[in-house]
Amino acid sequence: MQTAIPFMQLRGGSSKGLFFKAEDLPTDENERNRWLLLAMEGTTEGDPRQIDGLGGATSLTSKVAIVSKSITPEAGCRPADLDYLFVQVVVGKGKVSTTQTCGNILAGIVPFAIESGMIEATHPVTSARINIVNTGGICEVVVQTPNGQIETQGNAKVDGVSGTAAPIICNYLETVGSTCGALLPTGHAKDVIDGVEATCIDNGMPIVIMRAQDFGLVGNETKEVLEANEPLRQQIEAIRLKAGHLMNLGDVKDQTIPKMCLVSPPENGGVVNTRMFIPHVVHEAIGVLAAVSVATACVVPDTVINDERGVMSYKLNTLNDMHTSLSVEHPSGEFTVNLEYELVDNQIIVYKSGVIRTARLLSKGEVFIS
Repeated sequence: MQTAIPFMQLRGGSSKGLFFKAEDLPTDENERNRWLLLAMEGTTEGDPRQIDGLGGATSLTSKVAIVSKSITPEAGCRPADLDYLFVQVVVGKGKVSTTQTCGNILAGIVPFAIESGMIEATHPVTSARINIVNTGGICEVVVQTPNGQIETQGNAKVDGVSGTAAPIICNYLETVGSTCGALLPTGHAKDVIDGVEATCIDNGMPIVIMRAQDFGLVGNETKEVLEANEPLRQQIEAIRLKAGHLMNLGDVKDQTIPKMCLVSPPENGGVVNTRMFIPHVVHEAIGVLAAVSVATACVVPDTVINDERGVMSYKLNTLNDMHTSLSVEHPSGEFTVNLEYELVDNQIIVYKSGVIRTARLLSKGEVFIS
């Protein structure tokens, strides 16, 4: 006996995944996760190829968004409009993770909500406040909807995605320390872990930032070269496991956070160059909230990016620059993050982290599970 579940597949930023209404899935978490594994991989035993499922056999294409009308109390100026729970299918492992969120997929939440009748589009744009259930953060998302219709054509370019599309503005309002409890969860701008200087930071995505040169790397190595370097991967994983405890995340052996980031001087006009381990393979680009956390580390004094050994292309005047646009380079291009922040008692207070994304509806229908 097969069960049919309504779904939509959208591409958000440089990721894609299946979007479901919460009401169409089981309320029991274990049963819900079983359904999602069957939908994405076709089995609960793990299939790295996902032959019997709708997943794309990579972490960037094996994502799930569960959306509902928000039931949260007032958040900020007005209540949140939508609740968004992100589920990462751990490819080939027969398990899922909800310990993190995904800023790329988040860009598709409002288009999905409009397409599925959860909210009404307005002219010329539709704005909704999204409660990020995994971390408790709030993001205001603005979608172009002239005459109440979703606009897909435009000039916004997201590196790592072919072509251009209509811009979707994502303003993260409450993401500082959303997973770890503080922007600098260890209490320091730098820590030494296994003899390597590292900055542990969380502005929406917990990441550990280290200098590529401290691993004998230039920092512009390809994804394939880095993934083939088994001693490097083992060294980074050993640091990640220790950083997990320092960042209030506990034992992260079976978790997908914290992400690991190697930084180096920029090569194409940005402020810093990155290579992200997510956490065991190298990202072809960089995730939205990972880019936000990296950009934030650029304005925090004495991080591994912003100290006397720092790799930034220029120094920011943190005392005066309260609104900064930062270009973070990655293997597929660059990612621009707009930060609004203030220095109070020598502490950085981040008010808003803004990014531009794009999204597109790819398919909709029913996925059959048994």
